Amino acid sequence: MDDVTVIKLNTARQETWRYSGRILVKKPELVLLEARFNRPDTPFHDILLGLNDRFLEVYFSQRWYNIFEIHDRADDRLKGWYCNVTLPAEIRSGRITYVDLALDLLVYPDGRQLVLDEDEFAALEIDDPTRQGARRALAELACLAASGQLSPLAQAGI
Repeated sequence: MDDVTVIKLNTARQETWRYSGRILVKKPELVLLEARFNRPDTPFHDILLGLNDRFLEVYFSQRWYNIFEIHDRADDRLKGWYCNVTLPAEIRSGRITYVDLALDLLVYPDGRQLVLDEDEFAALEIDDPTRQGARRALAELACLAASGQLSPLAQAGI
């Protein structure tokens, strides 16, 4: 399918990260893509995020989060899921843009959940409706994780 550029923005709408991926599924309300981690090997909460690890990523135009399923570059084993709490993604031809709201949920293959960056979220200058929307999104992600429904493939209906 088509290539796409993913752009992560902070709440001031400044670009903080950019990379490319390949669209696997495109529906009106979501895009599922495959991308490769484009940063040097990075230890991250008992997971090694490795250069060229394979990510399956799902972005939603109506939900306040995205979900990344992380696979090892060498043997494709599942390392876990990284979920970003965001404003709904802007999905355009060849481009996906999202505003990161700092809160993240890391889910390990054994089901353990770790909420990340609550201090950073608390420091954001955002209005109360946005703050409440972010908290609802985090709760929804935790429920999806607890019920084993985080897989981007499942979210895309595959």
